[in-house]
Amino acid sequence: MSKRLLIVEDDPGLQSQMRWCFSEDLEVTVAADRESALAALRRNEPDVITLDLGLPPDAGGASEGFILLEEILRLSPLSKIIVVTGREDKENAVKAIGMGASDFYQKPLDADILTFVVNRAFRLAELERDNRELTRQRNGTSIKGIVAASPQMLAICRTLEKVAPTDVTTLITGETGTGKELLARALHDLGHRAKQPFVAINCAAIPENLLESELFGFEKGSFTGATQSKKGKIENANGGTLFLDEIGDMPMALQAKLLRFLQERVVDRVGSVKPIPVDVRVVCATHRDVQELITQGTFREDLYYRISEITLDVPALRDRDGDGLVIAQSLLKSLGKDMDRPNLAFTEDAIRAIKNHPWPGNVREMINKVKRATIMADGKRVTAADLELNCDEESTESQLNLRQVRENAERAAIMQALQSCGFNMAQASRLLGITRPTLYNLTDKYRIETSSESSSA
Repeated sequence: MSKRLLIVEDDPGLQSQMRWCFSEDLEVTVAADRESALAALRRNEPDVITLDLGLPPDAGGASEGFILLEEILRLSPLSKIIVVTGREDKENAVKAIGMGASDFYQKPLDADILTFVVNRAFRLAELERDNRELTRQRNGTSIKGIVAASPQMLAICRTLEKVAPTDVTTLITGETGTGKELLARALHDLGHRAKQPFVAINCAAIPENLLESELFGFEKGSFTGATQSKKGKIENANGGTLFLDEIGDMPMALQAKLLRFLQERVVDRVGSVKPIPVDVRVVCATHRDVQELITQGTFREDLYYRISEITLDVPALRDRDGDGLVIAQSLLKSLGKDMDRPNLAFTEDAIRAIKNHPWPGNVREMINKVKRATIMADGKRVTAADLELNCDEESTESQLNLRQVRENAERAAIMQALQSCGFNMAQASRLLGITRPTLYNLTDKYRIETSSESSSA
């Protein structure tokens, strides 16, 4: 992939000199003012931008340059910006770095120094791109298929990783579409039974009169049509994992038979009097409130305690801080690759819509939306309209306020560091890469409690 450089410079002579500095393997675009620079930014998506702050109509000052700097940071936050200033203009250079520029270069033009600064910016962009790719591959977890960066979901994943090597019976609860079956498969894949069968059955999808024979199997002649004996799902899972999805919908009569199996680990086929021993790990899931089902008398309390030795309560997507956008971007990348539409990216209004949408259908709904958008998008940019989502215009100003965005991110990072370190300030400051006094100043600034007792109150 060719490297893309955008030179924003209004002096034609300097434009030519700067073009001459760079080798032919660079794709160089030149813009002379803010409007043409923004057009080139959208069209070429440059990796590195050199930006002369003295642009018309304020060629003698820096106001136009700073306005353009803010717009570039908003529209293309991954691009590396090198601000070009006059020899005596260090104050504006420092201000630009503080706003988010990655480097600065002072006139007059020196080809060797300029080439060095630009190549360094390209190298930084490449390293960051590689790091993002590695992060995307890990998805913050070691669990196949699970994309998560939020503290809520990472806590679930950490618990799962501890539980997986054991044979403890696990209940996974959560709304429809939150990925309960993926977590069940992860429990199997990360455990010692990984090379053995993973057998799933949806208790709500099979008619009541067939569910027993599907689970427990039957003997020849046990009912009309039983022309030969057949193993049930439980026997088929022998040595591996049995996943009972939507166990909250299991009929009461069958719950008693399942309870006996869980207690004694033997299967009674329909029409048989000979128990068959089976060695399986059992994982259950439901989107229903089991405690409410128990109160209503439609679910056995003793069965609940048997299946919930460990419970993983999967949060809804709307309750997973920041995961919505992370998952959407991961889906866009994978679906774009599958549909031969690589390098798709969300527009600002799409990102805003993804963050604001409540996602009642959770990840399953998001998969459908992103798949549609991958097909419908014109060019490389996916809009809110492509996703069939409404963009909340009222929140635009606050979401584009860089100071507010940075403060929100800073506060979230501090909270996550404190929680992961058990509120040990020394460890948290090392994790964040700041000094302890700085961390104390920031916790005071954001009114963050610095003890686990006060945070859980």
